[in-house]
Amino acid sequence: MPDSSALSTTGARPRLQAVNPATDQPGKSYDGHTREEALAAARRAHEAFREWRSAPFSERARRVRAAAAVLRDRKDEFAALMTAEMGKTLTDGRAEIEKCAANCDWFAEHAEGYLARRPADLGPGQKAFVTFNPLGVILAVMPWNFPFWQLFRFAAPTLMAGNAAVLKHASNVPGCALAIEGVFKDAGFPDGLFRALLIPSGDVNALIEDDSIAAVTLTGSVEAGRKVAEAAGRNLKKCVLELGGSDAYLVLDDADPEKAAKVAAAARMVNAGQSCVAGKRFIVHAKVREAFERAFVREMQAFTFGDPAQADTRFGPLVSVKARDEVHAQVRRSLEGGARRLAGGEIPERPGAWYPATVLTDVRPGQPAYDEEIFGPVAAVIEARDEAEAIEIANASSFGLGSGVLTQDLARGERIAAEALQAGMSFVNKNVGSDPRIPFGGVKHSGYGRECSEFGIHEFVNIKTVVVAQGDRERPSLPRVSPE
Repeated sequence: MPDSSALSTTGARPRLQAVNPATDQPGKSYDGHTREEALAAARRAHEAFREWRSAPFSERARRVRAAAAVLRDRKDEFAALMTAEMGKTLTDGRAEIEKCAANCDWFAEHAEGYLARRPADLGPGQKAFVTFNPLGVILAVMPWNFPFWQLFRFAAPTLMAGNAAVLKHASNVPGCALAIEGVFKDAGFPDGLFRALLIPSGDVNALIEDDSIAAVTLTGSVEAGRKVAEAAGRNLKKCVLELGGSDAYLVLDDADPEKAAKVAAAARMVNAGQSCVAGKRFIVHAKVREAFERAFVREMQAFTFGDPAQADTRFGPLVSVKARDEVHAQVRRSLEGGARRLAGGEIPERPGAWYPATVLTDVRPGQPAYDEEIFGPVAAVIEARDEAEAIEIANASSFGLGSGVLTQDLARGERIAAEALQAGMSFVNKNVGSDPRIPFGGVKHSGYGRECSEFGIHEFVNIKTVVVAQGDRERPSLPRVSPE
């Protein structure tokens, strides 16, 4: 995933300028925070954490449910803000806000159970259990493509666990960052417990190095992930990384081409193709390739772009003209390398960051459509001779976020998804998505750690062992060893 954050490291007060992707015209501008102000906010969050960590789950849940209510009450406002700053359609924006609210409700209901003490049996004479205690202030470095969801996906479980949080959002969505801070204020969270910091990415290291920050989570590019992981490692602080993806979908020889094409198009076109878990490589058995391509082109061409501020628009602009031009350059290089264009692939003559739904076939190694993540509405069709080669092609990627299997044999699809594909998530006959009930994350260059579910809330807690000797009745069930 591309990183749109500013790179200045001067420490001076930055000025953040929003730009409407549909018109390429400037929107509202914002005064940012100096490095000193950001550090002061992180230290204030640590002070707020010291009280919040002792708040009962009932109080935490009450505030998180209040945040869900604020989100629903202001859904149209927040959707319009996303449209103005990063080009998301109003329909998708409203759905994103509703998903954030549902995520808050889920963790308000289930966090106490996820974090309940767990007994361990060490035999007579010893009481043992595992407890889950908050760590402190978690720094979240977040991207622009789902500016509310990716933050709330992190924030709801983190705050329910008793932590505090500071947000460094992508520099092209400053209004979204401040609006999110406002949600927590309006929901009645303690002052300073959650702060949005309008700072350049060059100031992230100073935050990670500060004693007030306990851990860091980043969603963004591989390059950004490496930098944050390096800084966190130097300072011996936990980090969770959700990075790019080049999700492979296997279209097997027994797949229904029409049904497979519908799933594939929906997977590729989520958020105008600007999603780490959007389907990007469609590895198709030779037997069904021609039929799948015909159906796939038809489904992709049904995504005609329009004004993202109109309720009936399915497909809006990309995030910026620069990002659009980078996508087009990858398409052009792929064509020069031997790929064929079945649909799209040309920049329209109109202002703004517009790019059509595009399908490339005959995609092979050495082409960007095969080797790289294309963060836009471009689908790559890759032929495979059989199931084994399809799996091999899918796994021959540096990424490993999501993956899919399209087949009429559910047992076959389940086997491939569970055992064969090298990815953090594998879905059968549907497009990959995130859900608070199941873990979300990847392997290889797609990062490490998990968000959502019980696994996600455990990332930023101290998983602590407690053993209490109870008299002289101890009967160890394992041989004694030296303490270590």
